[in-house]
Amino acid sequence: MTSQVRRAAVSVASNIAEGAARRGTGEFLQFIGMARGSLAEAETQLLIASRLGYLDTTQTETVLTPADRISRILVSLAASLKRRKDS
Repeated sequence: MTSQVRRAAVSVASNIAEGAARRGTGEFLQFIGMARGSLAEAETQLLIASRLGYLDTTQTETVLTPADRISRILVSLAASLKRRKDS
């Protein structure tokens, strides 16, 4: 499970970086979508770990609170890119 969470977390940053390096806004939006999916995967794995008793409530909140903030940032970035694309 630890390995899955690590891979998903690395995938978030990797997708953002790869998308930013692309030429078109549409491609960047696709990679932001993939980053959001990877973040959701990591969050799900952490919730499962918590429910299985591998993490206590404090540990879970310590990780999920910043993950929620990152999710909001990605949503805002996607909205901004979509506006730019549609202009």
